[in-house]
Amino acid sequence: MTETEVPSAYPPPQHFVEQANAREDLYREAAEDRLGFWAKQADRLSWATPFTEVLDWSDAPFAKWFVGGKLNVAYNCLDRHVEAGHGDRVAIHWEGEPTDHRRTLTYSDLLTQVCKAANALTGLGLVAGDRVAIYMPLVPEAVIAMLACARLGIMHTVVFGGFTAHALRARIADAQAKVLITTDGQYRRGKPMPLKDAADEAVNDPDSPIEHVVVVRRTGVDVAWNDDRDLWWHDVVDRAAAQHTPEAFDSEQPLFLLYTSGTTGKPKGILHTSGGYLTQSCYTMHTIFDVKPQTDVFWCTADIGWVTGHTYGVYGPLSAGVTEVLYEGTPTHPTSTGTSSSSKDTVSQSITPPRH
Repeated sequence: MTETEVPSAYPPPQHFVEQANAREDLYREAAEDRLGFWAKQADRLSWATPFTEVLDWSDAPFAKWFVGGKLNVAYNCLDRHVEAGHGDRVAIHWEGEPTDHRRTLTYSDLLTQVCKAANALTGLGLVAGDRVAIYMPLVPEAVIAMLACARLGIMHTVVFGGFTAHALRARIADAQAKVLITTDGQYRRGKPMPLKDAADEAVNDPDSPIEHVVVVRRTGVDVAWNDDRDLWWHDVVDRAAAQHTPEAFDSEQPLFLLYTSGTTGKPKGILHTSGGYLTQSCYTMHTIFDVKPQTDVFWCTADIGWVTGHTYGVYGPLSAGVTEVLYEGTPTHPTSTGTSSSSKDTVSQSITPPRH
């Protein structure tokens, strides 16, 4: 190899290999019996009803994973960890903008908040199969809203908070969302910016399917208000009951609808279902990121408006029972808050796009 050639692989240190969750025999197991391999990975989850078939490929290219199985995604991300005695483990270290806005939620705390949000959404008349749009910065309430939807068998569609009212309107219309959850405003590079204005513009069309807009008070800015439609989060969620019994749904129950960027045409809604998606998310946290829930702190810098943020900012870490960092802003420089968040919260594993 010449001095200018770049190695195609960098073998990990031996001490890392010895403690790693992944082993070479994983490749052999997957090659010899791929369906048996995935059945084993699905056992990382708690199934209310065991599945009877790993993969139904009879209607290719449409696959059905873990046929006959029933589970609740939110239960797998929260309740089971609390029931196992890990309720005091930190689920989320959150740092906002300004940087003195910080919150820490244990698994017990997060479960309580998700139960309240689930009860609030039920109180608004939502049932399994309905859709909820989420248009928010990366604040804990965004994760709580996602998990509350998952708990109820409601599809959420998260729209990046930097998108325009037009983009939000199109996604709401296509998904036929009945409820929009947003914030009064958001911080960008430490400065408060409006957000509900765009939300209002997106749903003011008389043909909009939105029945209620639930607003989280984030920046404290003045906002326009429609008494027939708008509700404060602290009025409907914070006052809701803190107990909620989750229902087990079919493995193929739709979990979320996430839209493509639309750079090559109309944005397309990509549907993710429950059992297969959560199995893969939990498995990759264990094997690819090598997390040890008792000691590790994980940080995904991607916004939850993207699938990476869904998988490694919400469902992956929480299904694995690990502590994670959420940062509201965008780390853009080596001395920015993002880097200090990493050191301050002792992040041991991280996933980030190159732009960060």
